[in-house]
Amino acid sequence: MEDVKEKVYQAIEIAKSTGKIKKGTNEVTKVVDKGTAKLVAVANDVSPKELVMHIPIICKEKEVMCFEVGSKDELGAAAGLPVGSAAIAITKEGDAKDILKELSKESK
Repeated sequence: MEDVKEKVYQAIEIAKSTGKIKKGTNEVTKVVDKGTAKLVAVANDVSPKELVMHIPIICKEKEVMCFEVGSKDELGAAAGLPVGSAAIAITKEGDAKDILKELSKESK
């Protein structure tokens, strides 16, 4: 699982500079609903859990890859933020295409 987490962080870092990402629970929810999210990462230390509980459910409905990763701080850092983030979505993968292909195999 650790390897998958690293790939998710790597994909977010690459997509941040060569593609597009959305940060935060509300933004992520919007892009998943619209169907533009390619990958979603949710921090597992969000409190209360209710804030992000809906994200994996809508991802499943919309057939979007969704991964639970370490902490909000790690997720925020991967997205280049000075603060933690509960959820991040990749909307344009940029150079992270290959990593997303690998992750899609992992998620099946």
